[in-house]
Amino acid sequence: MKKRSLVKKKRNLPHWTLGKSLYFVTFRAASTSFTDEERSIVLQHLREGEDKYYMLASFVVMPDHVHLLIKPLPPYELSRIMKGIKGVFARKVNLHRNSKGKIWQDESWDRIVRDEDEFHEKLTYIANNPVKNELVKQIEDYPFWYYNAEFG
Repeated sequence: MKKRSLVKKKRNLPHWTLGKSLYFVTFRAASTSFTDEERSIVLQHLREGEDKYYMLASFVVMPDHVHLLIKPLPPYELSRIMKGIKGVFARKVNLHRNSKGKIWQDESWDRIVRDEDEFHEKLTYIANNPVKNELVKQIEDYPFWYYNAEFG
């Protein structure tokens, strides 16, 4: 059996990776808010990569940031997946807006989910985010949220 090894990198934020891990990731808009149509573009784009490059447990697309629980599929690494997600979405939004420019902050915040309790904590955080921000009264009413009940 191949041993998983922890890799630590740092730019402005620390980034730890460990093969076959699930990650809680947050990435933020550079200086913009997204329309409902643009949030739908993010939602669709994230779903398109599912089961090709990564597995998704859950995510929420907020007006100025995204939270997700994601597990990269070999041979893809989290950093490459995030570059693809953010890059393609930036192109799509700029095309939609007929503009050019930076859409996302350079770095994402990520954390290895260590156990089932932490998984449920992060899942609850994702589901509560639109409610806490008074966008909806319950998560089921928020169209830019995804939960994979079969994730395991």
